[in-house]
Amino acid sequence: MTDTRPDRPKLDADSEAAREGHAAVERLVEELQAGLDRHDADLYDRRFADDVFWGSPFGETVAGYGPLHAIHARFQARGVAAASRFEIVRVAVPAPGVAIAQVRRIAGGAAAEPTAAAPTTAATTTAEGVPNAAAFSEMALYVLVRKDGDWWLAAGQNTPIRPPA
Repeated sequence: MTDTRPDRPKLDADSEAAREGHAAVERLVEELQAGLDRHDADLYDRRFADDVFWGSPFGETVAGYGPLHAIHARFQARGVAAASRFEIVRVAVPAPGVAIAQVRRIAGGAAAEPTAAAPTTAATTTAEGVPNAAAFSEMALYVLVRKDGDWWLAAGQNTPIRPPA
């Protein structure tokens, strides 16, 4: 059955709010890239709200900046977060002060192509049994919210990139 509702809204609009949202996503991605390149979890997590929701590519959920930052700090210190590059795929701004973005993390650095996730094995985990993010590329869905003049990451969900079926 086809839904033929004539009142279905288009939420993303070309406006000053949209330009601001796009710029906020660009800043977030620049900081994620710089934090990863420098192995600096403080910079990587700089725009994460205190009550951020986070979904890992392995099905884990984390609530709050403190627990998430501790994970990222461990990954950075142990070198689990290896060379990758981030690229913005799409940004929508459904309301002033809210931006939703799809961002691809491509494992392997500047010239790499997306690497599909493989089943978790000894080759794709660290010595501690933690899945190695360098072993695959992923797509993230980020939600940013402007509060008191600054943009904050309210939620992120990472999904491994898998080969087409």
